[in-house]
Amino acid sequence: METEKFITIDDETISLRQALGYLRTSGDLQQFIMKILRQHVIEQELQSQADLEIDGSLLEQAIINFRLQNQLVQSDRFDQWLQSQSLTYTTFRNQFAAGLKIEEIKTKVTAEQLEDYFQKNQQAFEQVVLSRIVVEQYDKAVELKAQIEQAGASFEVLAKEHSIAGEKAYNGMMGAILVSQLPPAIRDAISSAQPGDIVGPLELEGRYSLLRLEQRIPATLEGQLKRQLQEQLFEQWWQTKLQNKNVKLQVE
Repeated sequence: METEKFITIDDETISLRQALGYLRTSGDLQQFIMKILRQHVIEQELQSQADLEIDGSLLEQAIINFRLQNQLVQSDRFDQWLQSQSLTYTTFRNQFAAGLKIEEIKTKVTAEQLEDYFQKNQQAFEQVVLSRIVVEQYDKAVELKAQIEQAGASFEVLAKEHSIAGEKAYNGMMGAILVSQLPPAIRDAISSAQPGDIVGPLELEGRYSLLRLEQRIPATLEGQLKRQLQEQLFEQWWQTKLQNKNVKLQVE
C-alpha cells in the first residue's frame, strides 16, 4: 500500500506515521495529541449547540480591533498579511467567528462554577502592596526596625540608605503582588497585618527582610482575573469530558 502523504519537501514525502514518530522522539507527541483531543471536545460542544449565533456587528468589531492591534488597517497591508498566512478573507472571517463561538462556549460551561470558585478562593486572589528593606545581617535588620518603631526613623530613608534590594530606588516600594504568589513565610507573616504594620525580620534566601504592608487590594471577579479563571475552569471542563473514555492512538 502506498505510504500516506502528510507533508512533502520537494520530492520527499513525510507520512503521518513518520511525523508522529518525530513528535514522539522530540517529546512533543503528548502535547500534540492533547491539542487534538481538546479541539475535538470543543467541536462536539459546538455541534450540540448548532443554534449558537454570533452577532455580525460583534464579529466585525472584533476583526477591526485585530487589524488595529496588528497595524493592518491599510487594505494592502492586510491583504499581504492574509497572503503570508495562506488565508483568504473568507477563511480568516470564519476563523474569527469560530473563535467568538468558542468564547461563548467558555462563558456558558464555566458560568455556574465561576462565582463559587471565586468565593472559595477569594483570599488567594487578593493583592497586597508591600515595601521592604533587605539586609545581609539579622542584627542589622533588628536595629533598623528599632529605629523605625522606637526612634521614629523614616522607613523610606532607611530603605534608600541600607537596603540591598532593587526597590531601594523607589523607597523600598515593591508594588502590588498577588498574595498567592508570595513565599509562604511572607504570606503567613502578613496574614493578620494591617496597613502600616512592619513585619520581620524574615529570613529569605540567606538575607533578612523588613516588610511594611502598604495596602490590601480586595479581589473582584472582573477583567483579567475573570478571564484567567474562565480559562482555568474551561481547561478542567474539557479534560473532564474525556474521563472514562478509551483514547487510543491508531497509528503506531
